[in-house]
Amino acid sequence: MNTPTLSVVIPVYNEEAGLPALFARLYAALDALQQPYEVIFVNDGSRDRSGALLREQFARRPDETRVVYFNTNYGQHLAILAGFERVRGTRVVTLDADLQNPPEEIGKLLAAMDAGADYVGGVRRTREDAWWRRNASRLMNRLRERITRIRMTDQGCMLRAYSRDIVDAVAAAREVSTFIPALAYTFAHRPTEVDVLHEERAAGESKYSMYRLIRLNFDLITGFSLVPLQIFSFAGMVVAVTSVILYIVVIVQRLVVGGLIEGAKAAWDRDILEFFLIGCIMFGLGLLGEYVGRIYHQVRERPRYVIRAVLERDADAAEPPAPVESVRRIR
Repeated sequence: MNTPTLSVVIPVYNEEAGLPALFARLYAALDALQQPYEVIFVNDGSRDRSGALLREQFARRPDETRVVYFNTNYGQHLAILAGFERVRGTRVVTLDADLQNPPEEIGKLLAAMDAGADYVGGVRRTREDAWWRRNASRLMNRLRERITRIRMTDQGCMLRAYSRDIVDAVAAAREVSTFIPALAYTFAHRPTEVDVLHEERAAGESKYSMYRLIRLNFDLITGFSLVPLQIFSFAGMVVAVTSVILYIVVIVQRLVVGGLIEGAKAAWDRDILEFFLIGCIMFGLGLLGEYVGRIYHQVRERPRYVIRAVLERDADAAEPPAPVESVRRIR
């Protein structure tokens, strides 16, 4: 078995319906590149037959295929980290299993690396997503770039290529909750982006609901910047100074003009101000909780994930892998 120069890492979660099409297109695209490669699938606790289909694919292409089985669902980015810790290639490509990013586009990323880039991000120019998803993504991209200084035109595109030193640096980071493309960007010396095609999901449904997208962006912003806390601190100072100025103005009016403001109007204005300040306090506490929660998860030092099984062929093994029937327990 040749040592691979290219490693492709693909997280899989409940993709039973789309895996056969992925296998057919992925291996054909990689064979066309005419270089030794490996594909590392990470089964992220799938509850359908995804695990069994991955096992069958391993039996068909044991020299190019490796499969990691999590004991439960840990999320897309931890699945990619598990793949990063096992890659053997000098270049690493990440790809979603839903075929929205065509595997035939991998060659574009490798060409950019041939030109000298050590980090290549894919940019979906014609997105086949719902309008709210496209616009929400654009808004969060702009907000994230201003806060974190991490420049990714399309943070939601997982079709990306990394040099091996960047992958090793990401794998060595011990963060419990992170966003792989952003973390890798901080280690890159010559990052670039290329346009890639985007297709409708071949089968199944998206694993990212609106809530999960919001959570992902909270993790991204709080994981790479202290700006939100600094903004809240600055806002607190502005509110405090404004309150003192208003208090001084009211005292002066009472001393100079007299009882100036009708009681009802004063109470109405006071209620609005109280609701505004309470909202600011609640938002600040929630923001502070995000940071404290990250610290809490980090200091426990629990394993980031637990691996149930790994399917890979020993380079020195003389016999082919066991038949599929002997491992039906893997799902």
